[in-house]
Amino acid sequence: MTPGDNGASTPEDDDPFGYLYADGQARGAQPPSGGGYGYPNSVSRVRAVGERSYGAQQAPYGQSVPQQGAYGQPNAHYQAPETLPGGAPAGRRTASPASGRRGPNTKGLLIGAIAVVAAVVIGIGIAMINGNTDDDKSGNQAGSTPTHSQTSSPSPSGSGSAAPGELPKTDANALQLLGGATKATDVPGAKAAGGVYVGGLNTVGASVTWTVNVPEEGAYTLLARYDNPGEDQSMTLTVNGQKYGSGFNFANWTHLSDPTKAWTESYAYPTLKKGSNTLALSCQAGDKCDVLLDQLWLKKGKVGRG
Repeated sequence: MTPGDNGASTPEDDDPFGYLYADGQARGAQPPSGGGYGYPNSVSRVRAVGERSYGAQQAPYGQSVPQQGAYGQPNAHYQAPETLPGGAPAGRRTASPASGRRGPNTKGLLIGAIAVVAAVVIGIGIAMINGNTDDDKSGNQAGSTPTHSQTSSPSPSGSGSAAPGELPKTDANALQLLGGATKATDVPGAKAAGGVYVGGLNTVGASVTWTVNVPEEGAYTLLARYDNPGEDQSMTLTVNGQKYGSGFNFANWTHLSDPTKAWTESYAYPTLKKGSNTLALSCQAGDKCDVLLDQLWLKKGKVGRG
């Protein structure tokens, strides 16, 4: 380099540490003493921050480089390719043909969804109409047909019939009374409704009669609940007009003298026919009939008390 020629103004030529290398020393680089870069005749060029741009076009010293216009502004030095020899012909770029594949048919999907919703609404409406019709029918049937509780209410305690699978039972309220037999409630302990029992049986000719239906012919147990606080008693038993054995035994099984505590049971084994049967307990000559009669009931076969 000659004095006044600063060479290329690149960082490589202005290495401030050139004096540290052999090639820099060969070129006469020395430690900086006054602001130079360490090479002979180097000039310290002070630039404002951001002023120097590497890679930009450099003009010879003392000449200016045409500046590129701002972004989006036309450049006076720019020439379109079509204006140059052999450049691309001027013309409008044609759009690339659209793909043959079409997007989803949203209109068709919307129509299908509406159709499904309409079908569901119609189905719900039909179901509601049918449900109301069924409710009306069931309501009419309930109003016109008696309920089970209305048709199968229990028979009175004195009835000669019973529910299916059970044998009949009766009490003082339903028995037929003759010859001085009468209802009373003076002595507590009777199980008939209202504590009613039959008294006045201790007179010849007094009797109670019970007409009963049984499902089949055979031996049955006739049971009686009564009150006897004294000595043993016995009354005549008649089955369908025929006298049964030696009579019906009304013994004092409790061996108590308190009438309120002397309620007990006794039984006999009559043979009954299928269907209606008439049973009668009467006070005949020679009988001892001083008892209070509460209930009568049947059991199939010869089973005794309980």
